[in-house]
Amino acid sequence: MNKSIFKAYDVRGIYPEDLDEEAAYKIGRSFVVFLKKENPQIVLGMDNRPSSALLFAELKRGILDQGGDVVEIGLTTSPMFYFAVGQYGYDAGINITASHNPPQYNGFKIVGASAVPISEATGLKEIAALATEGRFEEPAAKGKAINRDALSDYIKQNSENEKFNYKVVVDTANSVSGIVIPEMLNDRVRLTHLFGNLDGSFPNHMPDPLKTENMREIQQVVVSKKADLGIAFDGDGDRLLFVDEKGKIISADLVLALVASLILKKNLKAKILYDVRCSNIVAETIFNKGGTPIVSRVGHSFIKARMREEDVLFGGEYSGHYFCKNNFFAEVPFFVLFAVLREMKRTGKGLSELINPFRKYFHSGEMNFEVSDPKAAVKKFQEKYKDAFVSRIDGLKFGFEDWWLLARTSNTEPLLRIIIEAKTKILLDEKIAEVTAFIKSLS
Repeated sequence: MNKSIFKAYDVRGIYPEDLDEEAAYKIGRSFVVFLKKENPQIVLGMDNRPSSALLFAELKRGILDQGGDVVEIGLTTSPMFYFAVGQYGYDAGINITASHNPPQYNGFKIVGASAVPISEATGLKEIAALATEGRFEEPAAKGKAINRDALSDYIKQNSENEKFNYKVVVDTANSVSGIVIPEMLNDRVRLTHLFGNLDGSFPNHMPDPLKTENMREIQQVVVSKKADLGIAFDGDGDRLLFVDEKGKIISADLVLALVASLILKKNLKAKILYDVRCSNIVAETIFNKGGTPIVSRVGHSFIKARMREEDVLFGGEYSGHYFCKNNFFAEVPFFVLFAVLREMKRTGKGLSELINPFRKYFHSGEMNFEVSDPKAAVKKFQEKYKDAFVSRIDGLKFGFEDWWLLARTSNTEPLLRIIIEAKTKILLDEKIAEVTAFIKSLS
């Protein structure tokens, strides 16, 4: 058992070098032991990666051998998986997916009742210890397996009766995200679906919309078809990124600011959450519209826990995750899409015009640097910018009057992650050059 597959908020590694069938079987048995319940009902879903069905079979066998019941929902996006666990009232669930990673990767997203994520802080360490030891008491009886179709119920719960006379281009990158699109959108918009056929080798581009090279096709098609907007999903369908009618990628935090402003019209004083990477415009918008801004560390399991603790109505991440209290605090990509479409229809404005009021600052986006010791590098920034206001919610965020810098380590890769935001483009470029030179001086 390679313990490195147990990350901060999921299980992830390369198949079969890091994560193989034997590990899946042991994790299945360990999860039943961890739940400490007789015959727990555990939802199992998977994406369409080449290794997913193989891992699914052994994970299922492990759960059954330890006395857990398996509810098979087959191919599923992560939001659909969370919906199945929460809406049907099951005890727990595991979705086999490596999200946006290349096809050789795979992993497990693990949740308890009500789709509450099980992270390093809430049980993954215990599951890892049980699986590594690999000794299990035999249960009184093995579990049983049933099949359940969650797709139709998920679509009914998340679709919109209203029709929108807009041309919408959707790119699902040959990932499992594609299973939801036809029924969800065909009768509601004029749909162009790019790379909708499922192919877990991702032959056209990787299912990671945060990388600009993966957005080229959708940008080109939006422009060539004179579409009103484009939507790109990631590999397990829990993140989405917008492209406006001009083919320009819209940062997810600006969409968060827009949707937050719409929500606060009907939910005055509601709490809205955002992560530390987001532009200052997000907190300013929430505050100016009468809401309470809540800032969080990065990571879906941490955000969902914070939203539960503080009864937050809606939240979002810079990476394109959006969460809602009314959906077990889980991701709600279609809620966000339909909110944007409704506002376009109500105002008669294009997406770029709706977003323009939120383009107040100049944001670098997340820049990744390979350094020998990311944690040590973050500490060096503290020495360099000792006169700044410092936030330690996630990494170190240095605040100045006209700009800010966030330096943090990756939860999943050996990288130093940097974000800079400034009030002017000139200042942003100056600070990017300054920080880049400083990082080079550390090596």
